[in-house]
Amino acid sequence: MPELVSQEIQNYIEEKGLQEGDKLPSAEAMAQMFGVGRSSLREALRYLEALDVLTVANGKGIYVRDVGTYRFAGKIKIENEKRFLLSILDVRRALEGKAVELAAKRITQAQIDELTACLNEYSRLKELGKPTSQIDLAFHRGVMSAASNPILASVLESISALYEKFFNEPLGEQKLFDETYEFHHTMFAAIAVHDPEQALVEFNKLMDCIENIIKAY
Repeated sequence: MPELVSQEIQNYIEEKGLQEGDKLPSAEAMAQMFGVGRSSLREALRYLEALDVLTVANGKGIYVRDVGTYRFAGKIKIENEKRFLLSILDVRRALEGKAVELAAKRITQAQIDELTACLNEYSRLKELGKPTSQIDLAFHRGVMSAASNPILASVLESISALYEKFFNEPLGEQKLFDETYEFHHTMFAAIAVHDPEQALVEFNKLMDCIENIIKAY
């Protein structure tokens, strides 16, 4: 929903011919305009602010930042999406890295079995040449669940719309991160034997691989 709302906001900017510095309606007005809840609107605004489409000035309003940089049909220029993905990657390193450490300490046998099945399905889809983005996302969510920290889970969920950009054709490429496949297995192997230090090493290899791919794209 937040991604749909963000697209509606971009469409509104284009239709009204708004330019840099122009003020948008208030958050309350836009929530009513698009028929969405405040939480979905806030998430959409955070997303657009991260992409430099908007500036949200507390107590002052919401302003267009740079319409010339974007095509409002929904495709963002590659350089700006790269910057956005790298910013979210920093957040993933901090939050998900901690989840990996905790999962290695706390994972149960039932969760090990679930993640094993997840990786088996990942392998099957990859061998068939089918999209793996959603099973990849399911694997990472499984690791987060194994961390058994509801506060950390809540923080990760609060940025889910931004986080999932990694799994919804980032940079327009469904299989952009195929090169990270092996690190899912090595990271899980360390988690399964309760080795948090090695699990974090393998997680950072995965993150480094993604970062290098984004920068080289």
